[in-house]
Amino acid sequence: MKNVVIVGSQWGDEGKGKIVDWLSSEADVVIRFQGGHNAGHTLVIDGVTYKLRLLPSGIVRKNKISVIGNGVVVDPWALLDEIEEIKSKGVDVNENNLILSESATLIMPYHKEMDEIREDEAGDSKIGTTRRGIGPAYEDKVGRRSIRVMDLASEENLDNRLTSALSHHNAIRKGLDKPVCEKNQLKKNLLKIAPKILKYSKQVWKKIDEFKSQKKKILFEGAQGIFLDVDHGTYPFVTSSNTVASSAATGSGCGPNSINYVLGITKAYTTRVGEGPFPTELTDEIGEHLGTVGKEFGTVTSRKRRCGWFDGVLVRQAIKISGIDGIALTKLDVLDKLEEIKMCIGYEIDGNKIDYFPAALNKQLKVKPIYKTFKGWKSSTSEIKEFENLPDNAKIYIKELEDFIEAKISSISTSPERKDTILLIDPFN
Repeated sequence: MKNVVIVGSQWGDEGKGKIVDWLSSEADVVIRFQGGHNAGHTLVIDGVTYKLRLLPSGIVRKNKISVIGNGVVVDPWALLDEIEEIKSKGVDVNENNLILSESATLIMPYHKEMDEIREDEAGDSKIGTTRRGIGPAYEDKVGRRSIRVMDLASEENLDNRLTSALSHHNAIRKGLDKPVCEKNQLKKNLLKIAPKILKYSKQVWKKIDEFKSQKKKILFEGAQGIFLDVDHGTYPFVTSSNTVASSAATGSGCGPNSINYVLGITKAYTTRVGEGPFPTELTDEIGEHLGTVGKEFGTVTSRKRRCGWFDGVLVRQAIKISGIDGIALTKLDVLDKLEEIKMCIGYEIDGNKIDYFPAALNKQLKVKPIYKTFKGWKSSTSEIKEFENLPDNAKIYIKELEDFIEAKISSISTSPERKDTILLIDPFN
């Protein structure tokens, strides 16, 4: 029995939803440990499509416990809307199958407004955020002025916390010549929804300890990707949290010894949403082909994703940074019709070859990929469920990819359908 962490090994959008859904059928508990409602997972079960943003993927399955950890920033109104949306599709959500950490930071309306103000005023220097208040909420958390779930239980405490937060935010808003945020109306709005939020609130660290003593299988569900990590990603074009596997422990309330296996979800090519460096980006007809066939549009924002060849250097680095044990390779079928396929196996900066992705933005923007070219297989891999049945050229590409990134491939996804998965290693066993 193992507890498994799922992380994205690129810039997010690697197909984590399908893999989490597949593994959640075996897990007893699914925990979100970072991010907010800026990252979405799309699940298709029995012909019904579920688009989840805050709710862990286990929520759509019976007899599973879903947990939102302290590392997540939660828009309480967005959470309640998502719960109602999922209930309308026949999913039961109650305080027995959904647990919300009492320590989770809440996203306030002024966080979203500040996110929008900053992006609008940044012009060409914008980060490309989803404008949902994620970054400003994390800033307040670090600045020790955030409103947390537990604060909703006491009007007096909530009033004090809002006074502290708004003394900071209103000073900034005045400086930007923006209207100040009125405390009493906001407090009234929060107290109105407080009972609906608090009924899910528990001490998550204590519940995890109980789950472990009961020998329950725990799946820690990450959002975004390693190279959007605030410390290890393409800074400043990153998210505001740590997306690496080790943050599963911090963001939920358990020790690192609770993690037994780290699964990196990896697309057979590379995509990125928003601004920032992207060495293997293709702006030609091949890039357009990958985006069209792969349906590369964001679950939450519907933004078109940038597409490019598989970057082996980037993924190998993510594997080392996040301690990834195995790779779930997704969207292999998107490459089916290509005459040739390229894989980045090195970089060049100002004529010098390097074997890693540099940390400095000015160097990242100078990186030129060094490619190895493979013959395409020009036949459908869709619905194939055994490795031996893949086209020979597909097997060559996969084996070369596995050798280069220095990690075992645990599964290969050959269509968006959950059943179309070649299982090589079961992370839970």
